[in-house]
Amino acid sequence: MIDEHTQAFIREHAGDDVRQLALQASRYPLVDMRVAATQIEGRRLASAKLPTWAATDGVVYPVRLSMEQCSSEVTARYKASLVRGCRLTDLTGGFGIDCSYMSEHFDETTYIERNEELCQIARHNFGLLGLPIQVVNGNSAEMLPSIPLQDWIFLDPARRDGIGNKVVALSDCEPDVCQMEALLLQKAAHVMVKCSPMLDISQALAQLTSVREVHVVSVSNECKELLLVLGGRAGGGVSVCTVNFHGNHVHTFDFTYEEEQEAQCIYTAAVGRYLYEPNSSMMKAGCFRLPALRYGLEKLHRNTHLYTSDILVPDFPGRVFEVKSVDGFGKNELKRLSSELKKANLAVRNFPERPEVLRKRMKIADGGDAYLFATTLADEKRVIIHGEKVKFVP
Repeated sequence: MIDEHTQAFIREHAGDDVRQLALQASRYPLVDMRVAATQIEGRRLASAKLPTWAATDGVVYPVRLSMEQCSSEVTARYKASLVRGCRLTDLTGGFGIDCSYMSEHFDETTYIERNEELCQIARHNFGLLGLPIQVVNGNSAEMLPSIPLQDWIFLDPARRDGIGNKVVALSDCEPDVCQMEALLLQKAAHVMVKCSPMLDISQALAQLTSVREVHVVSVSNECKELLLVLGGRAGGGVSVCTVNFHGNHVHTFDFTYEEEQEAQCIYTAAVGRYLYEPNSSMMKAGCFRLPALRYGLEKLHRNTHLYTSDILVPDFPGRVFEVKSVDGFGKNELKRLSSELKKANLAVRNFPERPEVLRKRMKIADGGDAYLFATTLADEKRVIIHGEKVKFVP
Protein backbone atom coordinates (compact mmCIF):
# COMPACT_ATOMS: atom_id res chain seq x y z
CA MET A 1 0.00 0.00 0.00
CA ILE A 2 2.93 2.35 0.65
CA ASP A 3 5.77 2.80 -1.88
CA GLU A 4 9.32 1.87 -0.89
CA HIS A 5 10.64 5.46 -0.67
CA THR A 6 7.89 6.42 1.77
CA GLN A 7 8.36 3.20 3.78
CA ALA A 8 12.08 3.87 4.13
CA PHE A 9 11.38 7.44 5.24
CA ILE A 10 8.87 6.21 7.84
CA ARG A 11 11.41 3.79 9.33
CA GLU A 12 14.16 6.42 9.39
CA HIS A 13 12.00 9.13 10.99
CA ALA A 14 9.80 6.98 13.26
CA GLY A 15 10.55 9.10 16.33
CA ASP A 16 10.42 12.54 14.70
CA ASP A 17 7.85 15.31 15.14
CA VAL A 18 5.42 15.00 12.21
CA ARG A 19 4.74 18.74 12.22
CA GLN A 20 8.40 19.48 11.65
CA LEU A 21 8.60 16.81 8.95
CA ALA A 22 5.68 18.37 7.10
CA LEU A 23 7.59 21.65 6.90
CA GLN A 24 10.49 19.81 5.23
CA ALA A 25 8.40 18.03 2.61
CA SER A 26 10.12 19.79 -0.32
CA ARG A 27 13.42 18.14 0.65
CA TYR A 28 11.94 14.69 -0.01
CA PRO A 29 10.20 14.79 -3.41
CA LEU A 30 9.95 10.99 -3.64
CA VAL A 31 8.18 10.71 -0.29
CA ASP A 32 4.41 10.97 0.14
CA MET A 33 4.69 13.16 3.23
CA ARG A 34 0.99 13.00 4.08
CA VAL A 35 1.11 9.22 4.20
CA ALA A 36 4.41 9.23 6.08
CA ALA A 37 3.11 11.62 8.74
CA THR A 38 -0.04 9.55 9.21
CA GLN A 39 1.98 6.35 9.69
CA ILE A 40 4.54 7.89 12.06
CA GLU A 41 1.83 9.44 14.21
CA GLY A 42 -0.32 6.30 14.03
CA ARG A 43 2.47 4.09 15.28
CA ARG A 44 3.24 6.54 18.08
CA LEU A 45 -0.39 6.43 19.24
CA ALA A 46 -0.45 2.64 18.87
CA SER A 47 2.65 2.14 21.01
CA ALA A 48 0.58 2.84 24.14
CA LYS A 49 -2.90 1.93 22.93
CA LEU A 50 -2.14 -1.11 20.74
CA PRO A 51 1.29 -2.45 21.76
CA THR A 52 0.97 -5.76 19.90
CA TRP A 53 0.08 -4.04 16.63
CA ALA A 54 2.74 -1.36 17.14
CA ALA A 55 5.36 -4.09 17.53
CA THR A 56 4.32 -5.68 14.22
CA ASP A 57 6.32 -4.31 11.29
CA GLY A 58 4.22 -3.43 8.28
CA VAL A 59 0.95 -2.52 10.00
CA VAL A 60 -0.72 0.41 8.21
CA TYR A 61 -2.47 3.04 10.32
CA PRO A 62 -5.47 5.24 9.45
CA VAL A 63 -5.86 8.99 10.04
CA ARG A 64 -5.66 10.36 13.58
CA LEU A 65 -9.45 10.49 14.15
CA SER A 66 -9.81 6.77 13.43
CA MET A 67 -6.88 6.03 15.75
CA GLU A 68 -8.47 8.06 18.53
CA GLN A 69 -11.85 6.38 18.08
CA CYS A 70 -10.64 2.79 17.90
CA SER A 71 -10.62 0.51 20.94
CA SER A 72 -7.46 -0.09 22.90
CA GLU A 73 -5.94 -3.55 22.98
CA VAL A 74 -7.10 -3.97 26.59
CA THR A 75 -10.74 -3.17 25.87
CA ALA A 76 -10.74 -5.14 22.59
CA ARG A 77 -9.49 -8.24 24.42
CA TYR A 78 -12.24 -7.76 27.00
CA LYS A 79 -14.93 -7.68 24.31
CA ALA A 80 -13.40 -10.77 22.72
CA SER A 81 -13.70 -12.61 26.05
CA LEU A 82 -17.48 -12.16 25.94
CA VAL A 83 -18.16 -13.73 22.54
CA ARG A 84 -18.01 -17.22 20.99
CA GLY A 85 -19.58 -18.91 18.01
CA CYS A 86 -19.38 -19.86 14.35
CA ARG A 87 -20.25 -16.58 12.61
CA LEU A 88 -19.53 -12.95 13.53
CA THR A 89 -20.25 -9.80 11.55
CA ASP A 90 -18.85 -6.40 12.50
CA LEU A 91 -21.18 -3.85 10.92
CA THR A 92 -18.95 -0.82 11.59
CA GLY A 93 -15.44 -2.12 11.00
CA GLY A 94 -13.36 1.06 11.33
CA PHE A 95 -9.67 0.35 11.94
CA GLY A 96 -10.64 -3.25 12.72
CA ILE A 97 -9.22 -3.64 16.22
CA ASP A 98 -12.36 -5.07 17.84
CA CYS A 99 -13.08 -7.26 14.84
CA SER A 100 -9.55 -8.67 14.79
CA TYR A 101 -9.61 -9.79 18.43
CA MET A 102 -13.16 -11.11 18.39
CA SER A 103 -12.48 -13.07 15.20
CA GLU A 104 -10.20 -15.44 17.11
CA HIS A 105 -13.32 -17.01 18.67
CA PHE A 106 -15.26 -17.59 15.43
CA ASP A 107 -15.01 -19.85 12.40
CA GLU A 108 -16.15 -17.07 10.03
CA THR A 109 -15.83 -13.31 10.50
CA THR A 110 -17.06 -10.54 8.23
CA TYR A 111 -15.95 -6.92 8.50
CA ILE A 112 -18.23 -4.29 6.88
CA GLU A 113 -17.13 -0.68 6.49
CA ARG A 114 -18.42 2.08 4.20
CA ASN A 115 -15.09 3.95 4.06
CA GLU A 116 -13.10 2.41 1.20
CA GLU A 117 -9.71 3.53 2.52
CA LEU A 118 -10.37 1.88 5.90
CA CYS A 119 -11.35 -1.30 4.05
CA GLN A 120 -8.03 -1.29 2.18
CA ILE A 121 -6.14 -0.78 5.44
CA ALA A 122 -8.10 -3.56 7.18
CA ARG A 123 -7.57 -5.98 4.29
CA HIS A 124 -3.82 -5.32 4.41
CA ASN A 125 -3.51 -5.59 8.19
CA PHE A 126 -5.69 -8.67 8.55
CA GLY A 127 -3.58 -10.42 5.91
CA LEU A 128 -0.37 -9.33 7.63
CA LEU A 129 -1.64 -10.68 10.96
CA GLY A 130 -2.88 -13.93 9.43
CA LEU A 131 -6.55 -13.26 10.20
CA PRO A 132 -8.97 -14.83 7.68
CA ILE A 133 -11.54 -12.02 7.91
CA GLN A 134 -13.74 -11.17 4.93
CA VAL A 135 -13.64 -7.42 4.26
CA VAL A 136 -16.71 -5.85 2.64
CA ASN A 137 -16.95 -2.22 1.54
CA GLY A 138 -20.55 -1.10 1.91
CA ASN A 139 -23.31 0.50 3.97
CA SER A 140 -24.13 -1.96 6.74
CA ALA A 141 -27.61 -0.56 7.37
CA GLU A 142 -28.50 -1.25 3.73
CA MET A 143 -26.78 -4.65 3.73
CA LEU A 144 -28.24 -5.92 7.02
CA PRO A 145 -31.49 -7.33 5.56
CA SER A 146 -29.54 -9.61 3.20
CA ILE A 147 -26.76 -10.91 5.48
CA PRO A 148 -27.06 -14.57 6.56
CA LEU A 149 -27.85 -15.57 10.13
CA GLN A 150 -25.04 -14.84 12.60
CA ASP A 151 -24.14 -15.96 16.10
CA TRP A 152 -22.99 -12.45 16.98
CA ILE A 153 -23.28 -9.02 15.40
CA PHE A 154 -21.06 -6.22 16.67
CA LEU A 155 -21.43 -2.53 15.94
CA ASP A 156 -19.87 0.69 17.16
CA PRO A 157 -22.12 3.46 15.78
CA ALA A 158 -20.38 6.67 14.72
CA ARG A 159 -20.76 9.28 17.44
CA ARG A 160 -20.48 12.40 15.26
CA ASP A 161 -23.23 14.21 13.39
CA GLY A 162 -23.17 15.44 9.81
CA ILE A 163 -21.01 18.45 10.65
CA GLY A 164 -18.53 16.64 12.88
CA ASN A 165 -19.98 17.45 16.31
CA LYS A 166 -19.87 14.72 18.94
CA VAL A 167 -23.16 13.06 19.87
CA VAL A 168 -23.96 10.62 22.68
CA ALA A 169 -27.58 9.43 22.47
CA LEU A 170 -28.07 6.16 20.60
CA SER A 171 -30.73 7.66 18.34
CA ASP A 172 -28.28 10.39 17.24
CA CYS A 173 -25.54 7.93 16.23
CA GLU A 174 -25.07 6.36 12.82
CA PRO A 175 -26.39 3.75 12.26
CA ASP A 176 -29.39 4.19 14.58
CA VAL A 177 -29.46 1.03 16.70
CA CYS A 178 -32.89 1.92 18.09
CA GLN A 179 -34.44 1.67 14.64
CA MET A 180 -32.46 -1.45 13.76
CA GLU A 181 -33.00 -3.38 17.02
CA ALA A 182 -35.68 -5.79 15.81
CA LEU A 183 -33.86 -6.59 12.54
CA LEU A 184 -30.53 -7.05 14.31
CA LEU A 185 -32.07 -9.71 16.55
CA GLN A 186 -33.66 -11.41 13.56
CA LYS A 187 -30.18 -11.74 12.08
CA ALA A 188 -28.23 -12.78 15.20
CA ALA A 189 -28.78 -14.55 18.49
CA HIS A 190 -26.58 -11.96 20.21
CA VAL A 191 -25.77 -8.33 19.40
CA MET A 192 -23.09 -6.21 21.07
CA VAL A 193 -23.25 -2.42 20.79
CA LYS A 194 -20.29 -0.28 21.82
CA CYS A 195 -21.49 3.08 23.16
CA SER A 196 -20.07 6.35 24.39
CA PRO A 197 -18.95 6.28 28.04
CA MET A 198 -21.07 9.44 28.40
CA LEU A 199 -24.28 7.63 27.49
CA ASP A 200 -27.05 7.66 30.10
CA ILE A 201 -27.55 3.96 30.85
CA SER A 202 -31.14 4.34 32.04
CA GLN A 203 -31.98 6.19 28.82
CA ALA A 204 -30.41 3.41 26.75
CA LEU A 205 -32.40 0.75 28.61
CA ALA A 206 -35.58 2.72 27.95
CA GLN A 207 -34.80 3.01 24.22
CA LEU A 208 -33.71 -0.61 23.68
CA THR A 209 -36.08 -3.29 24.94
CA SER A 210 -33.80 -6.31 24.49
CA VAL A 211 -30.70 -5.38 26.51
CA ARG A 212 -29.58 -8.43 28.49
CA GLU A 213 -26.22 -7.20 29.79
CA VAL A 214 -24.51 -3.87 30.40
CA HIS A 215 -20.71 -3.83 30.62
CA VAL A 216 -18.99 -0.71 31.95
CA VAL A 217 -15.29 -0.80 31.09
CA SER A 218 -12.62 1.46 32.60
CA VAL A 219 -8.86 1.60 32.18
CA SER A 220 -6.79 3.18 34.97
CA ASN A 221 -10.04 4.36 36.56
CA GLU A 222 -11.18 6.23 33.44
CA CYS A 223 -14.43 5.01 31.94
CA LYS A 224 -13.71 4.11 28.32
CA GLU A 225 -16.68 2.14 27.00
CA LEU A 226 -20.25 1.06 27.63
CA LEU A 227 -21.18 -2.23 26.01
CA LEU A 228 -24.80 -3.26 25.57
CA VAL A 229 -25.49 -6.91 24.83
CA LEU A 230 -28.87 -7.48 23.21
CA GLY A 231 -30.65 -10.79 23.18
CA GLY A 232 -33.73 -10.64 25.35
CA ARG A 233 -34.03 -9.80 29.03
CA ALA A 234 -34.18 -12.94 31.14
CA GLY A 235 -37.18 -12.39 33.42
CA GLY A 236 -37.02 -8.71 32.61
CA GLY A 237 -33.72 -8.23 34.45
CA VAL A 238 -30.47 -6.72 33.21
CA SER A 239 -27.07 -7.93 34.40
CA VAL A 240 -24.51 -5.19 34.95
CA CYS A 241 -20.80 -6.05 34.79
CA THR A 242 -18.28 -3.42 35.86
CA VAL A 243 -14.57 -3.84 35.19
CA ASN A 244 -11.56 -1.61 35.80
CA PHE A 245 -8.14 -2.52 34.37
CA HIS A 246 -5.32 -0.94 36.33
CA GLY A 247 -1.82 -2.17 35.53
CA ASN A 248 -1.75 -5.89 36.29
CA HIS A 249 -4.88 -5.66 38.43
CA VAL A 250 -8.48 -6.14 37.33
CA HIS A 251 -11.37 -5.11 39.59
CA THR A 252 -14.81 -6.47 38.77
CA PHE A 253 -18.19 -5.99 40.40
CA ASP A 254 -21.34 -7.56 38.94
CA PHE A 255 -24.90 -6.86 39.99
CA THR A 256 -28.46 -6.24 38.84
CA TYR A 257 -30.41 -3.04 39.26
CA GLU A 258 -32.96 -4.98 41.29
CA GLU A 259 -30.22 -5.87 43.78
CA GLU A 260 -29.13 -2.24 43.99
CA GLN A 261 -32.69 -1.02 44.55
CA GLU A 262 -33.33 -3.56 47.30
CA ALA A 263 -29.96 -3.15 49.06
CA GLN A 264 -30.08 -1.78 52.60
CA CYS A 265 -27.00 -0.12 54.04
CA ILE A 266 -25.97 1.76 57.17
CA TYR A 267 -25.37 5.50 56.88
CA THR A 268 -22.88 6.97 59.30
CA ALA A 269 -21.59 10.29 60.55
CA ALA A 270 -18.50 8.63 62.05
CA VAL A 271 -15.56 8.16 59.69
CA GLY A 272 -13.62 5.01 60.55
CA ARG A 273 -9.98 4.15 60.06
CA TYR A 274 -10.39 3.45 56.33
CA LEU A 275 -12.15 5.29 53.53
CA TYR A 276 -13.25 3.59 50.29
CA GLU A 277 -13.89 5.21 46.91
CA PRO A 278 -15.51 2.98 44.24
CA ASN A 279 -13.91 2.92 40.80
CA SER A 280 -15.29 4.85 37.85
CA SER A 281 -17.08 1.85 36.33
CA MET A 282 -19.12 1.29 39.49
CA MET A 283 -19.99 4.97 39.71
CA LYS A 284 -21.03 5.09 36.06
CA ALA A 285 -23.16 1.97 36.51
CA GLY A 286 -25.08 3.58 39.38
CA CYS A 287 -24.00 1.06 42.00
CA PHE A 288 -24.15 3.01 45.27
CA ARG A 289 -25.73 1.04 48.15
CA LEU A 290 -24.78 -2.50 47.20
CA PRO A 291 -20.99 -2.09 47.76
CA ALA A 292 -21.63 -1.25 51.42
CA LEU A 293 -23.78 -4.34 51.84
CA ARG A 294 -21.42 -6.76 50.07
CA TYR A 295 -18.23 -5.56 51.74
CA GLY A 296 -19.59 -4.87 55.21
CA LEU A 297 -19.01 -1.11 55.02
CA GLU A 298 -20.93 1.95 56.16
CA LYS A 299 -21.89 4.70 53.73
CA LEU A 300 -21.15 8.31 54.64
CA HIS A 301 -24.42 9.73 53.29
CA ARG A 302 -27.22 8.75 50.94
CA ASN A 303 -25.70 11.00 48.28
CA THR A 304 -22.05 10.62 49.28
CA HIS A 305 -20.69 7.60 47.47
CA LEU A 306 -17.85 6.98 49.87
CA TYR A 307 -17.67 4.20 52.47
CA THR A 308 -15.83 3.57 55.69
CA SER A 309 -14.76 0.83 58.10
CA ASP A 310 -12.39 0.26 61.02
CA ILE A 311 -11.17 -3.06 59.59
CA LEU A 312 -9.37 -3.05 56.23
CA VAL A 313 -11.21 -4.61 53.28
CA PRO A 314 -8.34 -5.21 50.80
CA ASP A 315 -10.38 -6.51 47.85
CA PHE A 316 -12.67 -3.49 47.51
CA PRO A 317 -13.04 -2.56 43.80
CA GLY A 318 -11.68 0.94 44.01
CA ARG A 319 -9.24 3.05 45.96
CA VAL A 320 -8.71 2.60 49.70
CA PHE A 321 -7.32 5.29 52.02
CA GLU A 322 -6.12 5.24 55.58
CA VAL A 323 -7.79 8.15 57.33
CA LYS A 324 -5.40 10.59 59.02
CA SER A 325 -7.88 13.22 60.16
CA VAL A 326 -11.45 14.48 59.80
CA ASP A 327 -11.89 18.24 60.04
CA GLY A 328 -14.56 20.86 59.64
CA PHE A 329 -14.26 24.04 57.61
CA GLY A 330 -13.54 26.50 60.35
CA LYS A 331 -10.83 29.07 59.79
CA ASN A 332 -8.47 27.47 62.31
CA GLU A 333 -9.03 23.97 60.94
CA LEU A 334 -8.25 25.01 57.38
CA LYS A 335 -5.21 26.95 58.58
CA ARG A 336 -3.90 23.88 60.40
CA LEU A 337 -4.40 21.67 57.32
CA SER A 338 -2.64 24.15 55.04
CA SER A 339 0.30 24.34 57.47
CA GLU A 340 0.60 20.54 57.57
CA LEU A 341 0.05 19.92 53.87
CA LYS A 342 1.82 21.98 51.25
CA LYS A 343 0.19 19.92 48.48
CA ALA A 344 -2.62 17.37 48.25
CA ASN A 345 -5.01 15.73 45.80
CA LEU A 346 -8.41 17.30 46.40
CA ALA A 347 -11.80 15.86 45.48
CA VAL A 348 -15.34 16.94 46.34
CA ARG A 349 -18.11 14.41 46.88
CA ASN A 350 -21.64 15.63 47.62
CA PHE A 351 -20.27 19.05 48.46
CA PRO A 352 -21.41 22.50 47.23
CA GLU A 353 -18.06 24.08 46.32
CA ARG A 354 -15.96 23.35 43.26
CA PRO A 355 -12.46 21.92 43.88
CA GLU A 356 -10.68 24.97 42.45
CA VAL A 357 -12.60 27.32 44.75
CA LEU A 358 -11.92 25.18 47.78
CA ARG A 359 -8.26 24.79 46.91
CA LYS A 360 -7.90 28.56 46.74
CA ARG A 361 -9.45 28.90 50.18
CA MET A 362 -7.15 26.25 51.62
CA LYS A 363 -4.00 27.51 49.86
CA ILE A 364 -2.78 23.99 49.15
CA ALA A 365 -1.03 23.06 45.88
CA ASP A 366 -2.14 20.09 43.78
CA GLY A 367 -0.37 16.71 43.94
CA GLY A 368 1.64 14.71 46.45
CA ASP A 369 0.73 11.63 48.49
CA ALA A 370 -2.05 13.21 50.58
CA TYR A 371 -5.71 12.99 49.54
CA LEU A 372 -8.42 15.34 50.75
CA PHE A 373 -12.14 14.63 50.34
CA ALA A 374 -14.55 17.48 50.96
CA THR A 375 -17.85 15.78 51.63
CA THR A 376 -21.08 15.52 53.63
CA LEU A 377 -21.75 12.97 56.39
CA ALA A 378 -25.01 11.28 57.33
CA ASP A 379 -25.80 13.98 59.91
CA GLU A 380 -25.42 16.60 57.14
CA LYS A 381 -22.16 17.85 58.62
CA ARG A 382 -19.64 18.96 56.01
CA VAL A 383 -16.11 17.78 56.59
CA ILE A 384 -12.78 17.36 54.92
CA ILE A 385 -11.22 13.92 55.22
CA HIS A 386 -7.45 13.61 54.98
CA GLY A 387 -6.28 10.18 53.87
CA GLU A 388 -3.29 8.40 52.41
CA LYS A 389 -3.69 5.71 49.79
CA VAL A 390 -3.29 2.14 51.02
CA LYS A 391 -0.84 0.33 48.78
CA PHE A 392 -1.44 -3.38 48.49
CA VAL A 393 1.32 -5.88 47.79
CA PRO A 394 0.38 -7.98 44.70
